[in-house]
This record gives sequence, structure tokens and C-alpha cells, in this order.
Amino acid sequence: MSTTTLKKHLKKGEVYRRSDLAKLSNVVDRHLDILEAEGALRKLSGGLYYAPKETAFGVAPPNEHKVLRSFLKDDRFLVTSPNSYNSLGVGTIQLYNTRTVYNHKCHGEYKLGNRKFFFHIKPHFPKKATEEFLLVDLVNNLDSLAEDKETVLQNVLKKARAMNVKKLRRSVMEYGSVKAKKLLLPLFSD
Repeated sequence: MSTTTLKKHLKKGEVYRRSDLAKLSNVVDRHLDILEAEGALRKLSGGLYYAPKETAFGVAPPNEHKVLRSFLKDDRFLVTSPNSYNSLGVGTIQLYNTRTVYNHKCHGEYKLGNRKFFFHIKPHFPKKATEEFLLVDLVNNLDSLAEDKETVLQNVLKKARAMNVKKLRRSVMEYGSVKAKKLLLPLFSD
């Protein structure tokens, strides 16, 4: 198969693994080099490529979900950030330039394109970050935050008392660390 034929199979805005493209080429590495040189593909990391999509503002970055799905070869992950805690109204106001990816396969820090991700293997995490999950996750990660920990913790406890007890208890049991369980479960003993 020629580079031109391989290029016809590429869809702008899509993310590809080298192994996916190898099925369409008998000399995949040479074809990838040519397609990169032409600008038809951009390398995101080892074995991961993006077919750039032009917009009125230039080349659009690849869709985060597509990049992570291709990287992990799995749809089961949750992307969050310490910035999400700011929505809880418990005194966290810092802005962080980190993205955390809870998943079942990969642990460590990886740069995919221009973005850095911190992958954490977790046995359980929700499909979507709910308010209850974020509160539990905040307590799990309290020591890594830049805010005054005692003030945030006091606000977390106030917030927890005002939340749906059933949903919060379930989140604590499913996603809470030993520390989170120790701090939050006594709130439900009343």
C-alpha cells in the first residue's frame, strides 16, 4: 500500500495507534515518517498519532477523550483535575496545570502531545465526577493541595453535612482512602 492510500484512510481530528496503521501498510514506519513530514499526521507520543484538523484559528488540538482512549486502548477512565475541587465551595481556589486520569491499566506521568497527564490505577471510580466523588477525592488528595489544609478540611466537613447522605456515604465507601473514611464516615453515624 502506498502513502497516498494510507493517507486516504485518515480522518481529520482522529487519533491513531501505530498498530492500527500497521494493518494498512507493509512499511508503516516509512509511511508514518512521510505523513509526518507532509503534516498529515502529528506524533503525540511513542506509537500515538493525530490527524490534524484545521479550524479558522489554526490546527485544533486533538480531542482529549480520543487521545486517552487510544493511549489506554480502553474507554474506562475518568479525567479530573484539582481545579474541579474549586466548584465545591470549600475554600479551594488555586489553579493547577495537571490532569489526573483514573484508570485500570496505567500508572505514571505521560506527555501526550502538548498535555501532561498523571495516570493513577484505581480499582473503582465513577463514569462521571459527581459532587460526592469530588468531595471524597479532595479528601483523598488533601495533602497534595496548596491551600490551608485545616481550613479546607473544616469546610469539607460542613459541606458533607449538607449533602445527600446516601450518595455521599456510597462515594466514601467506594472511592475513599482510609483517611477519607476515617474523617467522613463518623458524619453518618447519627
